[in-house]
Amino acid sequence: MAGRIEDYALIGDMQTAALVCRDGTADWLCLPRFDSHAVFAGILGTEEHGFWRIGPVPAEGAEPPAADRRHYRGDSLILESEWDTPRGTVRITDFMPPRDGAPQLVRIVEGVSGRVKMRSSLRMRFSYGRVVPWVHKVDNRTVAVAGPDSVWLDTACETHGENLTTYSDFTITPGERVAFTISWQPSHHAQPPLPDPEAALVATSDFWREWVDHCTYRGPYREAVIRSLITLKALTYAPTGGIVAAPTTSLPEDIGGVRNWDYRYTWLRDAAITLSSLLRTGYREEARAWREWLLRAVAGDPENLQIMYGIAGERELGEAELDWLPGYEGSAPVRVGNGAAAQLQLDVYGEVTEALHLAHMTGLARNDYASLLQLKLINYLEKHWTEPDEGIWEVRGPRRHFVHSKVMAWVAVDRTIKLIESGDADGPLDRWRELRDEIHRDVCEKGYDPERNTFTQSYGSKELDASLLLIPQVGFLPPDDKRVIGTIEAIQRELSTEDGFILRYPTQGSDEGVDGLPGDEGAFLACSFWMADDLAMIGRVDEARKLFEKLLALRNDLGLLAEEWDPRLQRQVGNFPQAFSHVPLIDTALRLTASGAYGG
Repeated sequence: MAGRIEDYALIGDMQTAALVCRDGTADWLCLPRFDSHAVFAGILGTEEHGFWRIGPVPAEGAEPPAADRRHYRGDSLILESEWDTPRGTVRITDFMPPRDGAPQLVRIVEGVSGRVKMRSSLRMRFSYGRVVPWVHKVDNRTVAVAGPDSVWLDTACETHGENLTTYSDFTITPGERVAFTISWQPSHHAQPPLPDPEAALVATSDFWREWVDHCTYRGPYREAVIRSLITLKALTYAPTGGIVAAPTTSLPEDIGGVRNWDYRYTWLRDAAITLSSLLRTGYREEARAWREWLLRAVAGDPENLQIMYGIAGERELGEAELDWLPGYEGSAPVRVGNGAAAQLQLDVYGEVTEALHLAHMTGLARNDYASLLQLKLINYLEKHWTEPDEGIWEVRGPRRHFVHSKVMAWVAVDRTIKLIESGDADGPLDRWRELRDEIHRDVCEKGYDPERNTFTQSYGSKELDASLLLIPQVGFLPPDDKRVIGTIEAIQRELSTEDGFILRYPTQGSDEGVDGLPGDEGAFLACSFWMADDLAMIGRVDEARKLFEKLLALRNDLGLLAEEWDPRLQRQVGNFPQAFSHVPLIDTALRLTASGAYGG
């Protein structure tokens, strides 16, 4: 059985990522890219679907023991886990070196004290656990081949095959180091070069140290901010600059339910807000690379703008169900691809425009095509902003006139007007100023409930929506506007869990709600960070700080967050780790630091 979502650690090489559980099991790894088929898919099924465990040999009949301690080595993505056993202590160092060639997962076993019996159990299953590869030896190396893929295992230890699994049993002594490396290679290519695990460890450590040195944030929440930035960097596909929302698919928002989605793609919204956090903490190169990715993905065709793309800009992301996988803790179906790519989400135009505006304002080298794209986006919005859409939460029910979508359409027009006013673009200023005023008037008339003094989820509805918390943050209305304060207080009353975290919107249990899906979900962590931001903006800074620090306490022992927090089960749920949780963590830390609203 897979571990709890928060029991996993992330390691990666900016092209793909693995999840490693506390007991030393790698239960998730797609090769060679984030969105490739999984070689280890045990997290979505059983050990039959692929895993790699290294750890002390358990007592007969016992489960593999969990590590007694684990941490990342400094500010890096190098995981160190330690086990204390009756016979001694052992350390395992797991990492994926940033690469130019074959992707590698390196695991180094080190004796700390005593003599500890260890076992490596490697079960590779291609195509998300469906295909058993042909495993054989080539020049004393173990290779698993299935169709276009091959994975090579290199170690100085003896290995043997049993029950379609590759084992290695050995005893580790103080100061001894034994390395295991798997490398992916197209099966029609010659075997990859022999790895040098120790040199790779040094290079990986140097990479992360140099990258973290660029961070400009020096505030009281530096540890949490740095870990979130490292996580965002790990979710960036280095060859193109695309940023995945998460490295996983189908980790459920509702344990046992159907709210299971594939997040291994680049949402324009998620990537745009990630870009803003990177820019404000000193990472201009990542911002430049993402802007170039955006321009290639859109390719001069904003009228057919998708809300998400593949990490290299692919448009076809057809959704399918993998019926041979039972799902995480029985949460089926397991999905790959994402049908939401074809949705209309008008807010995306605002988020993209805001990101381009911020890049421009922070001095990123001018790109004339980026300015032209911004103008084309507004030309499209001018004709379509009055249409209903699926909105920020990608509802699978009927389209609606979502208030957040209209607000972000206003943001797109407002930021483009500012671009023109700066002299860096030409456009019909008077016409677009009138458009900006028209959208603003429309939202305030149709999206506001004067009896309850709150904005609503959509025109004519009574429901609330946590995305309304962004109204003051994007400058649509000032924080001290009574309608803003009324909306914040209404969301606190009606969308807050008992422990003070924020739901996205009301769900209906077994009945289909506004999102067209049965079941409930946990508190959406991004929305809870937004609430902390709003509380700080309206002067309730102590309350904001307390909520922020409660949110920090939800992180796992390695500082990682999934998409949601289930208040009933008191555990993380959803895909993991989630960019859309770590970005607002950074933003709130910056805001609270600027306001002086922190303890200590």
